[in-house]
Amino acid sequence: MRYDNRDRWDYFPPSVPIPVKNGLKVKSTHGKIGETWWSTRWVAFLESLNMGARLGRGKSYARRGQVMNMNIQPGLVTANVQGSRPKPYVVTIRLTPLSAVEWDKVIDAMASQALFAARLLAGEMPENIEEAFKAAKVSLFPARSKDLDSDCSCPDWANPCKHVAAVYFLLAEEFDRDPFMVFKLRGKAKEDIIHALRERRTHAAESEAVQDEEKSQVLSEKVSTAPARLDNFWGIGPEMASFRVKIAPTEVPLAILKRLGPPPFWEGKTDVMDILAKVYDLAGKEALRLAYDGDEDNPKK
Repeated sequence: MRYDNRDRWDYFPPSVPIPVKNGLKVKSTHGKIGETWWSTRWVAFLESLNMGARLGRGKSYARRGQVMNMNIQPGLVTANVQGSRPKPYVVTIRLTPLSAVEWDKVIDAMASQALFAARLLAGEMPENIEEAFKAAKVSLFPARSKDLDSDCSCPDWANPCKHVAAVYFLLAEEFDRDPFMVFKLRGKAKEDIIHALRERRTHAAESEAVQDEEKSQVLSEKVSTAPARLDNFWGIGPEMASFRVKIAPTEVPLAILKRLGPPPFWEGKTDVMDILAKVYDLAGKEALRLAYDGDEDNPKK
């Protein structure tokens, strides 16, 4: 039986760990660990567990490379951490994956907002992505200590111990490297999310096309029966006084290219995405130059 930190078994004699060759190290050599908002959220959750000195020791272990290996699976993280004893300790961290029904609701919420879908399809993590999870009445990150179940084979009574903390910090930087690892820990791989989003966006585009065609037919019928008003046909109505057009760069650079991916017919050695990216960039800059005479801050009226 192991006690968590609320049971006051919070003292264990400090020891010097056996050095590890080629162990996993965090990039941060001092200060905080984690650069992005999502890894910062993860570390903030660790700090809320009131681990005391063990959190600092775990950070030291992560910086010294005491974590020998780490494996991330849906809802499960396993690792071997070298402590002061010859045999490495086995660390296990479990986070309950979302159910298939919950993931469907989350992905529906993601797909319903074009900016969410565009950023995710471009491999980026939207800052307000948690709104999609709230819409499905679930959480992306753990909110309470009982949301995470951790265990270590070390003799320390406290849980989480410094070995578990070291793995937590390694996870934070892994989330920096690949934000989709947060989703994987919740039970959904990046490829599955991208595929599901593309399917939903394609279906939505097809539905919009059908609706547009139906609207076009209705308008055509109205036009054919509309009375002719040739006396003011070429005039500009008062509604045009407030009409404005603003041309600006897209919020997500190269979103269409990133969403579609490399064309299936391309067989050249050069990466076609690099070529097209340059073309799109030059075309966008030229469009802005023509629209604003080279001055984006002073658009034509």
